[in-house]
Amino acid sequence: MDERLITVEKPSTPSNFIKNVITEDLKSGKVQKVVTRFPPEPNGYLHIGHAKAIWINFALAGEFEGATNLRFDDTNPLKEDVEFVRSIEEDVTWLGYEWAEKRYASDYFDEMYNRAVLLIKKGKAYVDDQTADQIRETRGTLTEPGQNSPYRDRSVEENLELFEKMRSGEFKDGEKVLRAKIDMASPNINLRDPVIYRIAHATHHNTGDKWCIYPMYAFAHPLEDAIEGVTHSLCSLEFEDQRPFYDWVIQECEMESTPHQYEFGRLNLAQTLTSKRKLKLLVDEKIVDGWDDPRMPTISGLRRRGYTPEAIRNFVYETGISKSQGLVDLQMLEHFIREDLKLKAPRTMAVLRPLKVVITNYPEGQVEWLEAENNTENPDMGTRQIPFSREIYIEQDDFMENPPNKYFRLFPGNEVRLKNAYFIKCHDFVKDENGQVTEIHCTYDPETKSGTGFTGRKVKGTIHWVEASHAVPAEFRLYEPLIKAEETDAPAEENEAETAEKSFLDEINPNSLEVLHGFVEADMKNAKPQDKFQFFRHGYFNVDSKYSAPGQPVFNLVVSLKSSFQLPK
Repeated sequence: MDERLITVEKPSTPSNFIKNVITEDLKSGKVQKVVTRFPPEPNGYLHIGHAKAIWINFALAGEFEGATNLRFDDTNPLKEDVEFVRSIEEDVTWLGYEWAEKRYASDYFDEMYNRAVLLIKKGKAYVDDQTADQIRETRGTLTEPGQNSPYRDRSVEENLELFEKMRSGEFKDGEKVLRAKIDMASPNINLRDPVIYRIAHATHHNTGDKWCIYPMYAFAHPLEDAIEGVTHSLCSLEFEDQRPFYDWVIQECEMESTPHQYEFGRLNLAQTLTSKRKLKLLVDEKIVDGWDDPRMPTISGLRRRGYTPEAIRNFVYETGISKSQGLVDLQMLEHFIREDLKLKAPRTMAVLRPLKVVITNYPEGQVEWLEAENNTENPDMGTRQIPFSREIYIEQDDFMENPPNKYFRLFPGNEVRLKNAYFIKCHDFVKDENGQVTEIHCTYDPETKSGTGFTGRKVKGTIHWVEASHAVPAEFRLYEPLIKAEETDAPAEENEAETAEKSFLDEINPNSLEVLHGFVEADMKNAKPQDKFQFFRHGYFNVDSKYSAPGQPVFNLVVSLKSSFQLPK
């Protein structure tokens, strides 16, 4: 099934403060063409939070006939890998966006080095011999100023010589750093002589072993924006305190282009982790089946589970663009995939926990083919033929030996309708040595065939089924949220200790995955990876792209059929 048959594109971004700024900048002539960028670090897979950042950058630029670059901020070779580069490209493309140019921070390493040398010559940067712990300890607090480094007043000549030796590999990792020389008493801690270069004897995925010093992200990022002619540098709210340093770098490095940074509230989804380190820990500890596990909030995980790009785009559109941080209900994301699939997904029958039914008065060896609609809300999807015979499978919970009141499914003496088929009535059942019902015996009424206009007696229950001789064995994977509590990731987590990082593992839901084995209709044997279906009474399912094989489909539960969630008006 083509995921792009029905595309629901919003004509423009909703009214927001960034859109107003861009409108005014174009009107005043301050900006001739809008240029934005999406700048992920290739140290993990993109997640649902990135989808919002992607949409904001691409949609705003596109709305004003501008351009968006895809830029990999690859300044830390110890954590980055070409695998992550490829996955990011795939995710952005799958979401439906095209970048104007693909760039890397490493494309500009020579220029960044030259700008760092310029800062040294201007007396705006110095080489520091202190360890990372010493720098941290002398940084000060929100209420107390920091302490000057004993190496802060080195001469320009000495700093230039030491920085060149750092570049040539004469020092070990952590032995020296280059710091910007700003103000250790600044009320903004980010301006207290931040480190702008560190030593890392590591092979870079793009530049190999050319460099053994690498710029820090906070220094590299504004330079990249300026070099690329970015007009509006859009980032999430936790970078707001970094903006003064962003502007300092642009000014002191004497960049010709002057981009401006604007911050928006990031997407926080209830019961959803969006920390790359935590997600990586889940992968490393084998709690999940890789970055694309359908329980993961990664774009690749959502894609494998069965989410569509249209549903994700519509979801992030609805969350809007604002300055405030908010917590979004997970049911809101689920609402949009239901809305997207209800007219796209063929409706069929699947039995997840099978119980055999023998229709004792149906002729042995006979198979008839019944007609069923593929989607009652979308007649254009046509009909299909489904087999019916003496033996079928139903769900285990569609039969009870001693039912409670208002139970309208099968029990001894009760009659139900088989969807798209006949009325059947239970008259007997078989148990095993453990007292479990293993087989039900029923009779059918040939006058009650679906579609014949039968107007006789009424029954209150309708159940689904799969004919036994043509049934296709299938595996079904049912998912719950990976996190038990209402856990999300606060920006402050960047400074958490490793022990605190692992504490969230206590909140992992042990029931996040349930694997069942049952049957689907005969024509499902040709289902292909990423095909999506609505299984009657169960929900929307997607053919798994990793474990499905021809004739042996594996289905991931995308979302249940119903929810009490409603979009705010």
